[in-house]
Amino acid sequence: MPCFKDIHSLEDRRSEALKITQRYPDRIPIIIEKGHCDLCDIEKNKFLVSRDMTMGQFVFTIRRRIELDSTQSLFVMVIATDGDGRLVSSNVPMSKVQDDHKGEDGFIYMIYTSENTFG
Repeated sequence: MPCFKDIHSLEDRRSEALKITQRYPDRIPIIIEKGHCDLCDIEKNKFLVSRDMTMGQFVFTIRRRIELDSTQSLFVMVIATDGDGRLVSSNVPMSKVQDDHKGEDGFIYMIYTSENTFG
């Protein structure tokens, strides 16, 4: 499955993120995609979350969306500007994640996986 960045040009992504942030200034646009794992695909990969939502609350939202049972593990990594996946502490507000990891187009990019693959 092609990733969001492959499907949409940088200008289209910038334009979309700008429209979203102008219309919803208290929200953060996020793109989340499945990494290499056996978990179910997520129905939608674009999210608009509150700036004061924590990373832990967002991970819980993703768990519900892919209907994981309590025995399955889930790791959500933020894609840093250098392209590496970074785990973020569950108590960090999404506004801090945005400040630290927002892409050049205005979106925060994340991947979810069932394995902890640092780096």
